[in-house]
Amino acid sequence: MAVHKLCVLFGLIALAHAAYSAAQHRTYLRLTEQEFTILPHDIFLQCILGLLVTCYGVVHVSGSFKEIKASAEQDTKTWEMLGNRQGFNMFHHRGKALFPRRNFA
Repeated sequence: MAVHKLCVLFGLIALAHAAYSAAQHRTYLRLTEQEFTILPHDIFLQCILGLLVTCYGVVHVSGSFKEIKASAEQDTKTWEMLGNRQGFNMFHHRGKALFPRRNFA
């Protein structure tokens, strides 16, 4: 688990460094009055590798995934629990005796 957290940290640091390098490259091009066409290959590669390492770490840190199918959560419930319908709730109970209606008219 700690290895995967280090992967996330290393990937985020690599992404931040790639962003800083890209900004520095743009500043260099403005100072030398050159036109921006494409990032250098080392900055682009660092960005892609940082993204992949971060994704790998995040997927493994997040834990186990749930199934996508809709009935996956219902597989663990009993038939009695699934058969509980809202239409059979009883609203005529002893609560009326505890809190009688008062007529204020």
